Amino acid sequence: MAVQRKWPNVTRLVKDKAVVIFSKSSCCICHNIKTLICSFGANLTIYELDERADGQQIEKELIALGCKPCVPAVFIGQELVGGSNEMMSLHLKGKLVPMLIKERAIWLLK
Repeated sequence: MAVQRKWPNVTRLVKDKAVVIFSKSSCCICHNIKTLICSFGANLTIYELDERADGQQIEKELIALGCKPCVPAVFIGQELVGGSNEMMSLHLKGKLVPMLIKERAIWLLK
């Protein structure tokens, strides 16, 4: 696939994961987004780019995908959802939890 050739690191890291957040450990906005998603009890994977040897390459791939700034970058169901503005907008519209449920990142008991 073309996506795999253009963005091999990002593609590999989000594969088969319900929720992936690309972050930097010193970023307070990233912390807020991680806290928001964790508050639902979501099963997520977090990659701290400033703690990875390939972090700069992943940053370049995220920018090429349209993430500006490059973190936080949230993928739900292997699809790029966006950054902090998109995540907060989805949350305020009541659309974030249904997305997480659909991708089996969280389960709700009735």
